[in-house]
Amino acid sequence: MSELLFEIGTEEIPAGYIQPALRFMETAAAERFRELELQCGRLTTVGTPRRLTLAVEDLQGRQPDRRLEHIGPPKKAGFDAEGNPTRAALGFARSRGIDVNDLQVVTTEKGEYLMAVEEVRGQRTGELLPEILSVLIREIPFPKSMRWGDSTLAFARPIQWLLALYDGEVVELEIEDVRSGATTRGHRFMAPDAFPVTGFADYVSGLGRRSVIVDPRQRRRMVIREVEEAVRRRAGGSGARPVLHERLLDTVTNLVELPSGVCGTFDEKFLELPDEALITSMREHQKYFSVVDDQGNLMPLFVAVNNTRIEDRELAASGHERVLRARLEDGLFFFHEDRKRKLADRLEDLEGIIFQARLGTMAAKSRRIAELAAELADRLAPESKDLVVRAALLAKADLLTEMVGEFPSLQGIMGREYALLDGEPEAVAVAIYEHYLPVRAGDVLPATLAGAIVGLADRMDTLVGCFAIGEKPTGTKDSFGLRRQAIGLISIIRGMDLPLSLREMIRAARAGYAGVVDMDSGLTDELLDFIRRRFANELVASGVAQDVVEAATTVDFDDITDCMARIRALEEIRGLPTFDVLAGSFKRIRNIIRDNATSDVQVELFREDAEKALYETLTQVRAQVEPLLAGQEYSRALEAMLQMKEPVDRFFDQVMVMDEDPQVRRNRLNLLTGLGQLVLRVGDISRMHRG
Repeated sequence: MSELLFEIGTEEIPAGYIQPALRFMETAAAERFRELELQCGRLTTVGTPRRLTLAVEDLQGRQPDRRLEHIGPPKKAGFDAEGNPTRAALGFARSRGIDVNDLQVVTTEKGEYLMAVEEVRGQRTGELLPEILSVLIREIPFPKSMRWGDSTLAFARPIQWLLALYDGEVVELEIEDVRSGATTRGHRFMAPDAFPVTGFADYVSGLGRRSVIVDPRQRRRMVIREVEEAVRRRAGGSGARPVLHERLLDTVTNLVELPSGVCGTFDEKFLELPDEALITSMREHQKYFSVVDDQGNLMPLFVAVNNTRIEDRELAASGHERVLRARLEDGLFFFHEDRKRKLADRLEDLEGIIFQARLGTMAAKSRRIAELAAELADRLAPESKDLVVRAALLAKADLLTEMVGEFPSLQGIMGREYALLDGEPEAVAVAIYEHYLPVRAGDVLPATLAGAIVGLADRMDTLVGCFAIGEKPTGTKDSFGLRRQAIGLISIIRGMDLPLSLREMIRAARAGYAGVVDMDSGLTDELLDFIRRRFANELVASGVAQDVVEAATTVDFDDITDCMARIRALEEIRGLPTFDVLAGSFKRIRNIIRDNATSDVQVELFREDAEKALYETLTQVRAQVEPLLAGQEYSRALEAMLQMKEPVDRFFDQVMVMDEDPQVRRNRLNLLTGLGQLVLRVGDISRMHRG
């Protein structure tokens, strides 16, 4: 068992590309080793803007020898009546490179077949690695790739060098005229020369001595330390602290090989900008960290992280200050220009922004959102209806502002700030901001019901409109982010426990498109199924058993809150032994009554005590269960249904359901159908049977 060290040296790769590429290298390499039956120890990936590196411990020196068995044609097709091989047998033997006399006959489930046995000698790992590594390079996915010179390879940035060592020896490969070797390169400016390495430990320490912190985890910790130390040097004991934004930390970590922090200042006049605008301007354009005091208020300070050691901090800070000043002057100018018009005065201009060519303008969308939000408010918050409608009408107005044009991530945020400055009610301003929440899966939800209602209306309008014109997600194509829209809708309803009918929401959203686009009759069911699948995927990913989710969602998926209550009840009761037995019996019932929809029972047609007993128990249980179902007390309802276990067992032991008398047979089917319909009010428990 020996170590593999593989480094792809490049021009500077965009920061956001590095971690996904490293994850791919680790998983793809592990999968390839498994396919080739090469055992290995821990796989480690490290990287910087100039290198992507994979290290594999204890990689097996050669494949094991293998015995492969290939099934061919049936024996009767391989030999004629005299026992001579046919063309089928001869062709099969030839395709496997053996003599026809070496074919064996094996008995399978389908009968006797010819089999060719192939003894495959395992290859040495060193012989396999050139192809493995070459393919790995070509398969790393990047959001955007480029070609350079006469290359045929598409990669994030041009490859400058390759380091490939296995068991201390160079793995010979060549990619676009770059040959592999046993050397790497230090920091581009502070130690640019190539130097030899013998293994991963030597590689990491050697780069460290040459101003490259190759481990992203160590480099991230160093970024934090440098940023905090830069603020301490500048602000002393004032209580100032940097805002360590997680995504900015990730970005900066992958922008530098040796982080060095410097703290600068800016004019206090820029604090007139809303906090988010100021922070975003520093973060998105300059990758600077903002600084707050001990009360959380922004200070006229920032921290930049350089990629080289800083000798003159004042000089370095002044350079960053000049660049930031120009950015902030632009931001302050945009802010003052935006303040010359109120949000409400911009609504007519939304006619000039296309939402979707076939679905009309953003102004039309705003009106639809307001109408749908009004209907939702009637059900959920009638006392806030006017505020909800006002927020819905203004929700998209900030798209026309200079600030959002410059920083699209500020949409909603600037809407809230401008609404407050315009004198709109605070609830309206907050709802304008919150209607974009959650931005992504797992993000924060709206804190107010008004914000949730506007957000639901916006998402459902988009879903219905796009499904109506056939703009549905397919594979990796999702032009309007409909999966994200559906997940956001689900998250709001679940997180705020809102009792809403999805069918009614879809119906109301469809009404908003009257005269705009024709609606297919099957759109509602198709969109419901799309949302249901997103709902199921989210739950299963969070750890809920798939069979429980299917049991609840396949019988009814309309009210997400009700569906969650049924799922929780099914999770609670599934561990009881009696439940598993009842679930097994219910599976049998579902198969028997598959084509029967009637549950009318005639008592006078009963012939056996067991069917009478089941009917009596079912009648008693139904009386107990109906009010529990109406009150969504599904756990108690399921517990009551467990009373039917014994009568059901006796029924199947003593009663012939498919009696020769058609009336008796139908009556017994109706009895089982009635039982099935009651259980299905909670879920199809047959899907949860473990047997």
